[in-house]
Amino acid sequence: MTAEHGIGGAGGSPADPPRRMDARLNRERLVAAAREVFAEAGPGASLNEIARRAGVGPGTLYRHFPGRTDLLTAVLRDRIDTLSGRAEQLLGAQDADDALQRWLHDFLDHARANQGMGSALLVETSAAADPDCQRRILDAASGLLDRAQEHGTARADVTVDDLVHLVVGIALATTGGEPNVPQPHRLLDLVLDAVFGSPRDGG
Repeated sequence: MTAEHGIGGAGGSPADPPRRMDARLNRERLVAAAREVFAEAGPGASLNEIARRAGVGPGTLYRHFPGRTDLLTAVLRDRIDTLSGRAEQLLGAQDADDALQRWLHDFLDHARANQGMGSALLVETSAAADPDCQRRILDAASGLLDRAQEHGTARADVTVDDLVHLVVGIALATTGGEPNVPQPHRLLDLVLDAVFGSPRDGG
């Protein structure tokens, strides 16, 4: 057996790093293209168009992202990181009610961004949605709600699921650019009036 059979042959490890690098670059191109296409056409945008703009075939897209939810999650993960960090910061605020109010307004902006992409992720069926992203949103809201119920004026019967569903509902109802749509943050302030049992200052 010659030395060339021992190294550098077909299927040998030296060929693997370039393949892994190509795969990583393809994934980055797909996420960048998805961010652009989702911003233009919303969460129901064509996956084939995303693959085309990334310069890859549909098969490559599905190898990296088996479903639409996987691609939405990849695009939104940075924003969810920001929301989680914002919640941790607000947990140290002096006014527990104000902290919850401010975070929910930030969450509403997230849910409405890019024609409702954040809402689309959160309303997927539990079997398809990314459980980690949903858990992080619920954990962030839960910590702030618990504190507002203990140290503020939030009603004891309000649950974190109530809050998340209400915010997502407002986002879905006010996304799309139709005329005469109510102001989303005004609607959230009306919800917060009920959560706190009294009118709140605008967030």
